[in-house]
Amino acid sequence: MNFPEIATKREVVQKIVYLKGLNCANCAAKIEKKVRDLEEVDDVIINIAEQKMYLRIFKTGVSKIMDQVRDIVTSLEPHIKVYENNDQREEDNDEDEMNFRYKIIQIGIGASFFVMALFLKLPIYIELSLFLISYLIIGGEVIFRAGQNIFKGQIFDENFLISIATIGAFIIREYPEAVAVMLFYQIGELFQDISVNRSRRSIRALLDIRPEYANIERNGELVKVKPEQIKIGDVIVVKPGERVPLDGIVIEGQSMVDTSALTGESVPRSVEVDDELLAGYINISGLLTLKVTRTFAESTVTKILDMVQNASSRKAPTEKFITKFARYYTPVVVFAALIIAVIPPLFIPGASFFDWLYRGLVFLVISCPCALVISIPLGYFGGIGSASRQGILIKGSNYLEALNQVKTIVFDKTGTLTQGVFKVSQIVPEENISEKDLLYYAALAETHSNHPIAKSILEYYGEPMHIEKSGEYKEIPGHGIEAIIDGKHILAGNEKLMQKHGINYNPQITEGTVVYVAVDGKYLGHIIIADKIKKDAKEAIYSLRRLGVRELIMLTGDRQEIGEKVAKELKLDRVYAELLPDEKVEKIEEMVQRRDFSGKLAFVGDGINDAPVLARADVGVAMGGLGSDAAIEAADVVLMTDEPSKLVKAIQIARKTRAIVWQNIIFALGVKGFVLFLGAMGHATMWEAVFADVGVALIAVFNALRIIRVD
Repeated sequence: MNFPEIATKREVVQKIVYLKGLNCANCAAKIEKKVRDLEEVDDVIINIAEQKMYLRIFKTGVSKIMDQVRDIVTSLEPHIKVYENNDQREEDNDEDEMNFRYKIIQIGIGASFFVMALFLKLPIYIELSLFLISYLIIGGEVIFRAGQNIFKGQIFDENFLISIATIGAFIIREYPEAVAVMLFYQIGELFQDISVNRSRRSIRALLDIRPEYANIERNGELVKVKPEQIKIGDVIVVKPGERVPLDGIVIEGQSMVDTSALTGESVPRSVEVDDELLAGYINISGLLTLKVTRTFAESTVTKILDMVQNASSRKAPTEKFITKFARYYTPVVVFAALIIAVIPPLFIPGASFFDWLYRGLVFLVISCPCALVISIPLGYFGGIGSASRQGILIKGSNYLEALNQVKTIVFDKTGTLTQGVFKVSQIVPEENISEKDLLYYAALAETHSNHPIAKSILEYYGEPMHIEKSGEYKEIPGHGIEAIIDGKHILAGNEKLMQKHGINYNPQITEGTVVYVAVDGKYLGHIIIADKIKKDAKEAIYSLRRLGVRELIMLTGDRQEIGEKVAKELKLDRVYAELLPDEKVEKIEEMVQRRDFSGKLAFVGDGINDAPVLARADVGVAMGGLGSDAAIEAADVVLMTDEPSKLVKAIQIARKTRAIVWQNIIFALGVKGFVLFLGAMGHATMWEAVFADVGVALIAVFNALRIIRVD
């Protein structure tokens, strides 16, 4: 969980608290406010979709914080259980099953008394007694919770509203309706809890890629241990059909692995000795032996899971609006109900007090905005889960919503629109210089570089470089390499590097990247490195235009003619070439400042070299970030494969999520508003009011689940 940086001199630690039974945004807001007021708490965020509380605690208060949090939660919402770890929470599932059965039995017994009172011809006092017994069995706990909350100063909650409405119905002698409203309210709440919990399980199932155990050899036998117990350098065995538990390098065996859980790709990948495997992959065929390269806490799968599961704490503007709206909506409707019940009988001749009181009670039943505060966070969380299943990590519902507003997309070239797999296509030495010498000095200069161009030269050279540790080496961003090795001053880079050092070179105009090489001030020749456009880049650009993206721009440090060629082939609107990393940031800054429309600007890069630009854009998208810590840290959205078309899918999921969220908002407010109007006019009963409250909430939750099925 990433909290905003807060300037404080006191040392803080982070802690997760699990809140089982938390389904209400209003309840979460009350708990969050009380916990934040604690002296030992620096900051707190509650994630309703995951039922988690993230705490930043001053180190001096760690020992007593749990008792204080438990006291606050118990006093505000006694039905919510507080746990310090998830295992403890999961072990309590049997008790949940018992409570579920108890609830069904309770409702069944209460409903039996209700049916007897309703259909048997009994004396009035016996009939009334049966209605009261039924009412207390079904709704006793609701009335009890309402009373508790009143003493705590919490009046405007569902328990209070339903209690007042049904007690009021008894007062005006609408006995069957009073019991029926409580009965259907309790049945609705039961089904709502079931549907919300199933929604959470469905969404979590999309993210169920956490490995449960690792096989490690001890005393000549394979032993299953928790992945957390494995250290870097340990050797583990992954059998066919098992999930890879930790990141590592294959040291023995070959197999096919299923990477779909992390990348969304259905085609298995072949792996052999020296290949890297990531936790979360599934071994399909052969036995693999791995040397662990990261601890479980630092593994790719752990970072991905933490990022996705914590994403809903970064709320979209729509979520924030609904939470604020709910805070004012309920009290307004309650006072409106009071006005309807009291004012008309005083000023309208012949108005019946009982009639207008009944209308006011209908208002009370409708007034809780549960459909909104439950279904909307679930909708966004479902959208984030659906995206992750397809290899797209979105760090928060705010970024999911921002993707809907993207009107300008700026691409890096190398590794984003092109494959980034460079190969030496031509070696052109000057007169009296051999190809072998030219290639040798180029490889010598590039020995310590991790740049794709450097790797392609070293790969083409094909021999190990034996150089002394002494010497000087400097990689100049946007220029190339300057090195002094074995007493020789070597330059390998672009035109800017040659010009900077006053080298008399032969400029080249070609479709590839040109590396010029000079030694001790003498120009030796140049090497041409080729790159290719990705297979799905053209289709991705076409699809983005169809989605309504207005501008598609490319930034590159490559030469102008190469940039223009790629831009022309992909039909981009503009290209800016020969840019240094800081110049890319300046160019993005210019675009953000001069845009003449309200849309967002997204930058798509490789997430390693483009971190400053990713951070400056409205939405930073890292391409091919799987296994890259830099990508996961710098970007707002991480596409875990090298396919530009994943960006199209991310925007489609964002739009589907927004559509479903707004369907729920319009449906819930529309139905409630319509029934409120009917109730005020005297044309709606409490039966319709119960549907407008609990029924609408159920429908909205089921609608939110449709996001999971976006393909």
